[in-house]
Amino acid sequence: MKQILIAASVLALAAAGPAMAQTKPAPKPAATAKPAGPPAGGYVMDKTHTSVTFRVSHLGFSRYTARFATVDGKLKFDPAHPADMAVEATIDPQSLELNAPPAGFHDQLMGKSFFEAAKFPQITFKSTKVTLAGPNAAKVTGDFTLHGVTKPVTLDVTYNGGYPPMSFDPGGARIGFSAHGTLKRSAFGMGYGVPAAGSNMGVGDDVEVMIETEFSSKQAPAK
Repeated sequence: MKQILIAASVLALAAAGPAMAQTKPAPKPAATAKPAGPPAGGYVMDKTHTSVTFRVSHLGFSRYTARFATVDGKLKFDPAHPADMAVEATIDPQSLELNAPPAGFHDQLMGKSFFEAAKFPQITFKSTKVTLAGPNAAKVTGDFTLHGVTKPVTLDVTYNGGYPPMSFDPGGARIGFSAHGTLKRSAFGMGYGVPAAGSNMGVGDDVEVMIETEFSSKQAPAK
């Protein structure tokens, strides 16, 4: 009788084995190391992957679009302390590129009625404040100088990501941003052609600026 009871107990344990195994807590997955990001430090603008485009109303019929081809800049990058970041940029107004311009139009824009490029050969931006607006977004305020006039301008900036130095990238670490802002050209002494109140007959006062840019941790070799 005792042997029968022992055999029955063994069979019961064998039958319960799979169920007991199913109720056993699953082991926790091993922690995955977070990928390394771009390090803090000084970065220079990658001019090949930077564009500065602007749009302005033309008679209310379209938003005339143009871009500057010669842009340079530098960035103090600190992902741990984003509010301490700082950026500077310089634009050559003579590098303005137009879509199929009529004869003399570029010279007109470089003249006294608009950019006065001979007298004011640089457009500059130097940040003074960085305010976080989201996980990858910030408002960057800075001193913007155009046509010899300096006023504060705020850009809405999105951080598009980056990586640490890689063997395939001779530029070292790389980071990318998109930025957008608006300004009134009349505030910078460029009020020529601004439409009268209630009219679209002219060139709009509001200028929309779009920036796409990348920075790398190494200066590109001189050509």
